[in-house]
Amino acid sequence: MAIATLSRFTVPLASDQSASAQGMLMPKLKYRFRVMFENFGVSTPTTELTKQVSEAKRPVASFKDIPIEVYNSVFHLAGKGTWEAMSIKLRDDVTGSVSKLVGEQMQKQFDFFEQASAAAGSDYKFTMRLEILDGGNGASTPNVLETWECYGCYVTKVDYDTNNYGTQEALTISLTIQPDNCLQTAGTIGVGTPVTRLTGTGTTGGGAR
Repeated sequence: MAIATLSRFTVPLASDQSASAQGMLMPKLKYRFRVMFENFGVSTPTTELTKQVSEAKRPVASFKDIPIEVYNSVFHLAGKGTWEAMSIKLRDDVTGSVSKLVGEQMQKQFDFFEQASAAAGSDYKFTMRLEILDGGNGASTPNVLETWECYGCYVTKVDYDTNNYGTQEALTISLTIQPDNCLQTAGTIGVGTPVTRLTGTGTTGGGAR
């Protein structure tokens, strides 16, 4: 009886949508994640970056708005889709491993000593993989609940943090990363999953949408 009552910790739905007592689904938790980098910097491996990540923003997509002016009204269409810049915060370790890899990536994009830029984007762009985990560790292998693969990434900004006698926090290196494209490739499949492409016969109404 005591366990049965927990199934009522939910939102009541209409009778034709689901059972009245179904319980809540376990949410994904913010602190169960890891971030991996491919072709970042020059030194290998890049696992020190993965171990020192403290914060990682999931991708944000946006569409340009196209307003269409007609007589007394305005309606809107979705324009080009784009992925916004993502933020990653790394702890700056005492061995300098993280700072070295970040510096190498910056030098790949632009040689600050020689003042020479890279010849092509392929010379410095990298892939970043963000995985949401279920909390497993050690003998219990973690299951991946969601994977975001971000392609064509480069660093648009590096913030080496501020020293401060009045705090006891760890120094960090904050990266702003711009991807060309992001796909969900495992676990929760959504972005990148093929859907039927519809073609309508009208702009706002009628026809197959």
